[in-house]
Amino acid sequence: MNKNHLVANLVAGPHHPGRGEPPSAELVWFELPNELRVGLRPVHPEDRDALREGFARLSKESRYQRFLAPMERLTSQQLSYLTDIDHISHFAWAAGVLDPDGDEYGLGVSRYVVDPENSRHAEIAIVVADDHQGRGIGTLLMHALLVAAMDHGVKLLFGYALAENQAVLRIFERLHARVLPEGHGMVRCELPLVEPNTIGLDGEAQSELRWVASAAAHPSRWHRM
Repeated sequence: MNKNHLVANLVAGPHHPGRGEPPSAELVWFELPNELRVGLRPVHPEDRDALREGFARLSKESRYQRFLAPMERLTSQQLSYLTDIDHISHFAWAAGVLDPDGDEYGLGVSRYVVDPENSRHAEIAIVVADDHQGRGIGTLLMHALLVAAMDHGVKLLFGYALAENQAVLRIFERLHARVLPEGHGMVRCELPLVEPNTIGLDGEAQSELRWVASAAAHPSRWHRM
């Protein structure tokens, strides 16, 4: 993809040391066009509490748009499903920043789950904290997910959204996805993964994400850092 159309620029990663970011075996740092620096890493079982707290910060509207049903809280079973994942058939990126104490503060999550009836298709979902929506985080999460999905052999991403959810629809439409009416105010978005150059991240950024995603699926690789 032309550099002028990059959704974010790589700042630092496991194989790309950068200034101002602490070293990490799995955080990949990006700078968005608005100069916000965001770190991406795979979701882990230890993220249960962070996910619970992040969900609690979401508005009722954002919760409904993400889960397509009214939800007051995430159950223990749902938290396990969303965090205890294999990073192959179920993969998720967490986006965050560091607070003044150096602790992570979550901003959003993107994930895909492979369709049990077709291992080349996967359902996608993205959520971004209300106070950080409209800043390009969802777009970055989407493009990072494309890298992981392609690397794991997924050929089609699909997702369901409210027809009024313009933020999510814009992300899909910029990637020239098909948007199909489902009725009852819903649409199904379908994105064939056939052109790697449609990813709005440069080759070095994709390489960093690909390595981190692969290492999450095969933890023994961390010991070869």
